[in-house]
Amino acid sequence: MTQKSIKRELPIYIGFSLLLGIVLIFSVLIAVSIGSTSIPVRSVYSVILYKLFHIDAFSAFSQGAIHDVVWLIRLPRIILAISVGGGLSVCGIVMQAIVRNPLADPYILGVSSGASLGATIAILLGVGVVFGTGYVGIVAFMGAFIAAIFVMAIANIGSRATSVKLLLSGLAINAVFSSFSSFIVFFANDKDGIQDITFWLMGSLAGAKWSVMPIIYLVTVGGSLFFLTQYRNLNLMLLGDETSITLGTDLHKARHFYMLVVALMIGFVVFSAGMIGFIGLIIPHFMRMLFGTDHKKIIPVSFLAGGVFMVWADVFSRILIPHTELPIGILVSMIGAPCFIYLLVRKSYGFGGKES
Repeated sequence: MTQKSIKRELPIYIGFSLLLGIVLIFSVLIAVSIGSTSIPVRSVYSVILYKLFHIDAFSAFSQGAIHDVVWLIRLPRIILAISVGGGLSVCGIVMQAIVRNPLADPYILGVSSGASLGATIAILLGVGVVFGTGYVGIVAFMGAFIAAIFVMAIANIGSRATSVKLLLSGLAINAVFSSFSSFIVFFANDKDGIQDITFWLMGSLAGAKWSVMPIIYLVTVGGSLFFLTQYRNLNLMLLGDETSITLGTDLHKARHFYMLVVALMIGFVVFSAGMIGFIGLIIPHFMRMLFGTDHKKIIPVSFLAGGVFMVWADVFSRILIPHTELPIGILVSMIGAPCFIYLLVRKSYGFGGKES
């Protein structure tokens, strides 16, 4: 890329990033006023202004039903949606770089099956109840992390792990963990438990709480910032191990460490929102089509775009069916699958939006 083209594209990138940030802010302000329960817009913002700035004029909204709906239900799940959408988008970018496969998403290396097995064991066998009310998410997080460790261990058997071996190991672990989940479900004979598992695996932001928000943001935003500092290595991964070694950089250890960080991020997303797919696949593709393969550019805009997408996905999951919340994983899949098919048909799924 010439110096002139860089100077021409940089203002476009900065402008797009600022636009995404503004859209995200307005999305939050609009989304908090939308819901199955009809609440005057003035009352919604009166609650928020009082909680944030303790303005005496809005003290009437310091408690009560409106306060609880806005501050304890709507706003936490919207703030969580930003973290979940942004974190999944960044994880998708990193996973696609690690395995050099533009059709990879955060769950392709068996992480989803590990989380699923953990949730199944927790719900049907009662494992982890000592962790309290959020024990299902905690055990699911442990399952996701263990699955990632197994993938790396298997990929290193015989010789050093490569992107192809990681991909194949992930597929194998996915099959094994999924079969164990099915085995437990088959013999459990617990209709209520199976229904709980099904709903949890469909994804939901209904369990959002202010108390867990700091740790979720610490992991997702912290992990995203970490990967932003690693953009050079991520760019080299797209070139392959042979090329990177020729250039004087061995990515073997970096690939393993990035895998663990991704597993950590995915584990906390699973802990907070259950299983939600396709975001880590679709958002990175559109960002690459716009700005190419430079991870220094696409990581920040992907986090913002993923946050905007999840905020509106949560809004529609709450209002599409009156008095019923549609699991957000179903809605995201209904949107993501056609987009994925479109990319395949157009053959626009290569890195940088080039035809593959």
